[in-house]
Amino acid sequence: MGRTVSESLSNHPTPPRAKGEPRFPDGPKADPAGSHFERRIRSFQPRRSRVTTGQAEALQRLWPKWGLDIDGRTVIDLAQLFGNTNPVALEIGFGMGEATAQMAAADPGTNILAVDVHTPGQGNLLNLADHNGLTNIRVGNGDAIILLREMLAPDSLDALRVYFPDPWPKKRHHKRRLIQPEFLTLAATRLKPGAIVHCATDWEPYAEQMLEVLTAHPAFENTQPDGGFAPRPAHRPLTRFEGQGLDKGHVVNDLLFRRVQLADQQPPTGA
Repeated sequence: MGRTVSESLSNHPTPPRAKGEPRFPDGPKADPAGSHFERRIRSFQPRRSRVTTGQAEALQRLWPKWGLDIDGRTVIDLAQLFGNTNPVALEIGFGMGEATAQMAAADPGTNILAVDVHTPGQGNLLNLADHNGLTNIRVGNGDAIILLREMLAPDSLDALRVYFPDPWPKKRHHKRRLIQPEFLTLAATRLKPGAIVHCATDWEPYAEQMLEVLTAHPAFENTQPDGGFAPRPAHRPLTRFEGQGLDKGHVVNDLLFRRVQLADQQPPTGA
């Protein structure tokens, strides 16, 4: 009998561009989030980590099947990517992937496009998906900002999940935080009306800033009647990072906001 996701344990590098080769040969598309957004904010912080033999093997064997290189060169057909038309949740930053695998196992009817640049985590998540038969996971390597802006069609996502993003605690680095008005404006163009944005953080000042920014954005509404933080939903398992924070006495805050239909938008055909 196969192991459950909870019991399962656990470099496929993308070819570098030639010197002088532009990232986008035809030039970048217009940026709905602002011309300096990508340079100022990325969805990740570069880090170096050792890749195990098992993770490297998983990347080599499974990346052609379940991996996505975020290069900004083409718009993705999500139905083709997953082989079905099920709802798609974009998860930005998944660590070692244990929580992502648990969510995929608990909800096989939802596809998860999980994006990170942490190579060991990518390999580990691919291993977990393979060992547990989780065909509803695809792993993206690269900047989620480029994915959203260049590679996803409007109204193509049913959910956005951002769990424990880098809090950039120093005041001079706050502008690097992911959850900001520009990012939300970009994300709103790719989220269907009614789509849920779910964020979680154990950094209280960042939680307050997330709540303030999401509340102020016209494309989103708080699902909580009191306009505050949400209890952790049953579908979000405790992550390793979260457990470490709780052990240190940190308070974890969840935020659940809904993408709203703006007055100047036309509803989807057949709605």
